[in-house]
Amino acid sequence: MGISSPSHTSSATAVSVRPASESDRLSFNAAVADFPTGDLLQTWEWGDLKAASGWRPIRLMVERGESVIGVVSLLKRTLPKVGRSILYAPRGPVIDLCDSDAAAALHEAIRSVAADHRAILVKVDPPVEASDAKSAKALERMGFRKVQAEGFGGTQPRCVMQLDLDKDPDVLLASFKEKWRYNIRLAERKGVEVDVDAPRKDLPAFYNLLKQTCVRDGFLVRSLGYFEEMWRLLAPIGAMRMAITRFEGEAVAGALMFYCGDRAWYTYGASSNSHRNVMPNHLMQWRLIRQAQDLGCKWYDFRGVSPKSGEGDKHLEGLNRFKEGFRPRFVEYIGEYDLVLSPSWYWAWNVARPRVQRFLRSRSGRSGPAVVQE
Repeated sequence: MGISSPSHTSSATAVSVRPASESDRLSFNAAVADFPTGDLLQTWEWGDLKAASGWRPIRLMVERGESVIGVVSLLKRTLPKVGRSILYAPRGPVIDLCDSDAAAALHEAIRSVAADHRAILVKVDPPVEASDAKSAKALERMGFRKVQAEGFGGTQPRCVMQLDLDKDPDVLLASFKEKWRYNIRLAERKGVEVDVDAPRKDLPAFYNLLKQTCVRDGFLVRSLGYFEEMWRLLAPIGAMRMAITRFEGEAVAGALMFYCGDRAWYTYGASSNSHRNVMPNHLMQWRLIRQAQDLGCKWYDFRGVSPKSGEGDKHLEGLNRFKEGFRPRFVEYIGEYDLVLSPSWYWAWNVARPRVQRFLRSRSGRSGPAVVQE
């Protein structure tokens, strides 16, 4: 890798960037967990998970003296037959973009990595709120351009809902919409049971529910093997837990929760087509919220929703209404930014390729269902 440990001297200690090695795993993850907008998708283990599905993780550490002040996990995808690649930092980089020395050093290092790997673009989508104009301007000064996207907002959801957990449980429950509180009590009265820390052996049951959900809502679903690998990598370090909800002994709802630092993410939700009248999802959400509180989390993230402006997909409206009933705050992020390194190849990847794919789908009579976000 052609990184020459660039340093940018200020009145404080100089900033340097270096490749992260296996011995840096713990400090790398600690930097992600401790950062205000750190996300599980930037952890070491997430890069290992994506490596099993064709991506290659490239990890960099930004240091000021002996202190780690930022990290980034870039996922490399090699484009077949052309000898080029794309680089993507899901929910990254993890750094204060307004720290000009740190941002400049990381920018130089990313460009060096991109040149080494013949990348046509570097895509980033840090979970920075849209109101943070300074961070957005900092990305633009680094040469990144904003990417327009629809619906969920691109590869990762641009809009999410987050529940503040820094409240007494009774106060938190009282803040929900009245109908949601009623449905939680109804599920309890009907005998719905929620196991918020289900064992590995229940993963096939969850996957069966997920397949039903994806067929019902028109999403694609990954293989069971993908989730088994996810469990192998994330569950042992406490970054993932599974919930299974049963009614009269039958699994009727499930969820995969992610944890990093003081945040919990409701990442994969699934439910069957039966017994929906006993409101299993309402009770499951409440139990997951309480579990997140017990684990010391400050925020419960419901993940993706469509924009409030009405420009989102119609089939997401019901999802929005369900999540809104728990009275979370609506958060819009700045979205995706691309660092274009080859304009001609970038056009081919970003414009020509989608057009060809749409044409082939129309010829085959398929509309092309959406992919489950992650």
